Amino acid sequence: MKKLDLSSHLLRFCMIFLLFAAGASAQTVPAPKDVLGFTPGDDRKLASWEQTVEYFKKLDAASDRMILEEIGKSTLGVPFVYATISSPENLKNLEKYKQINAKLADPRTIAGTQAALPAPVGRQETAQRLIAQGKTIVLITCGIHSDEVGSELSSMLIAYKLASSNDAETKKILDNTIILLVPSLNPDGVDIVKNWYDKTLGTPYEGTDPPELYNKYVGHDDNRDWYAFTQIETQLTVDKIHNVWHPQIVHDIHQQGENGSRLFLPPYMQPVEPNVPKQIVEGYTELGNAMAADLRKQGFQGITTNSTYDAWTPSRAYSHYHGGVRILSETASAKLATPITVKFDDLRPGQNYDPRKEAANFGPVWKGGEWHLRDITNYMTTAAFSLLNHAADNREKWLSRFHSIGKEAVRPRKNGELNAYVLPMPKRDARGNPSSEFFRRKELIEILRRADVEISYTGKPLVYNGLSFESGSAFVSLNQPYGDFAKAIFERQTYPDLKDSNGNPIPPYDVTAHTLPLLMNTSAIPMNESLAAETTPDYPTSDIGCGNTPGAPVDAIYRSPVPSMDEGWTRWVAERQIVFDCKTVVSTITNNDIRSGKLPNNSIIFPDQSPNQILNGFAKGSMPDEYTG
Repeated sequence: MKKLDLSSHLLRFCMIFLLFAAGASAQTVPAPKDVLGFTPGDDRKLASWEQTVEYFKKLDAASDRMILEEIGKSTLGVPFVYATISSPENLKNLEKYKQINAKLADPRTIAGTQAALPAPVGRQETAQRLIAQGKTIVLITCGIHSDEVGSELSSMLIAYKLASSNDAETKKILDNTIILLVPSLNPDGVDIVKNWYDKTLGTPYEGTDPPELYNKYVGHDDNRDWYAFTQIETQLTVDKIHNVWHPQIVHDIHQQGENGSRLFLPPYMQPVEPNVPKQIVEGYTELGNAMAADLRKQGFQGITTNSTYDAWTPSRAYSHYHGGVRILSETASAKLATPITVKFDDLRPGQNYDPRKEAANFGPVWKGGEWHLRDITNYMTTAAFSLLNHAADNREKWLSRFHSIGKEAVRPRKNGELNAYVLPMPKRDARGNPSSEFFRRKELIEILRRADVEISYTGKPLVYNGLSFESGSAFVSLNQPYGDFAKAIFERQTYPDLKDSNGNPIPPYDVTAHTLPLLMNTSAIPMNESLAAETTPDYPTSDIGCGNTPGAPVDAIYRSPVPSMDEGWTRWVAERQIVFDCKTVVSTITNNDIRSGKLPNNSIIFPDQSPNQILNGFAKGSMPDEYTG
């Protein structure tokens, strides 16, 4: 009779049990299809915001690698959420990693560990220890433009793989990074687009954009708001994510037109705004090129770098002035979730590349053909994991680069070098009442405070370079972690005169100026000396109100059938004035209201829009009849 080897049987049983347990654990993490009823990327399928949030909630409940948080409500009152994803061990120590990153962001807060060492040396030694312990913080933002449907859908695919996969690559990413994933920066627009898409599905208008702004006030301009912070969604992201975590990398996932490259990645083309630190340029160049090379190696086609998009303005790139690189990815679009066919001859050159020709910054050439939502989500998810691999593999390099940006930012400025800006306390009128400039300056100060810029106030009158400043004037020193942000929005821009190889002017991609004191009609005076006057961090309580110049009552703002961002911005300005008791806006007036004789008693504001759009709406045949003619 053969002797029973209990130890080998026990070992085999344990292995089988562990394998079963691992398999059961993986099965308990729901795939998107388990909640949505389809896999993100399927043709003609979009998820509602409620479905998306429900999926992330179920993922959070099933996985110990993720924490979902609601950090506020959107403009229309739906949950604004983000997920923190990392290894279970990292998630147990999030406060530790927040504190490490906060110290690296502001080297003034790092104390030396060896008294025998000179202070800067001791602080550097401590910084190296923090870098050795820290994790690369990666913020992934999706869906800011809601008709670019792929990224909001891809957020679920990215989260699912991170929460469920046990391969070595995923574990490495989870161990070395902390990922902050925002499924949509504009949740209201998710439903606006989905509802219109579902309504028009199977009609001649399938795949068209909705006949309303997909952000209540600013439409596509929600991605021009990262320096003025006008919208609730921007404020939540800055206040509750950027300024809490200080990410080294921000991956901003977008879509672009149908007939160009299949994917854009940095480096950005010229010009780069001069206040963007050189380490940021170095970082997005290295990472963008590495991602492009990785995707090409995996067989993806039609990839361009150093083209189309610049890094000129903070209105699109909060992180560039807060220690982190912004990796913009732009994947070619379909007709929302409806596939298209693109002929090779219909591909069109973009700025600094031709999608029909191989070049150093473009390739391999995509020959055209069908283009599906699945292609879009494949490009997006692969690019995201390529970025996360780089962030994990180069953890200490990313943290060292981040710390070096902070050290340069806080270094003392010399006399003769630009040291600071002063925002003068506005003068009162003869009766002692505040002028309207009080309100404008208060707004500018609130923008700076939201951007984590440190501000102090003169306790006594100050004279500088022949100018007198009253007590309570705001003083913004540049030797602070985010002084570059203040400098970028204070100084007047001179957009460079760029020309191509034939000597023809190269038109700007987008915004060319962002000087907020000019925009807001207030003053910011540069100082080339350190301030000798007494200052206080206290905020002057007298600097409030909207002035004594309220506007005339407005009964209605005209809304055309063709959505206009100027109409949204006008409405935002008017409704915002209600908060400060300056103006009154009653209603919206449409073509049907006017035709039926429902005219207001006082006045109508017509926002800036072409007369043809106001008169005719959409062209016949391009949209349902109710929006045309």
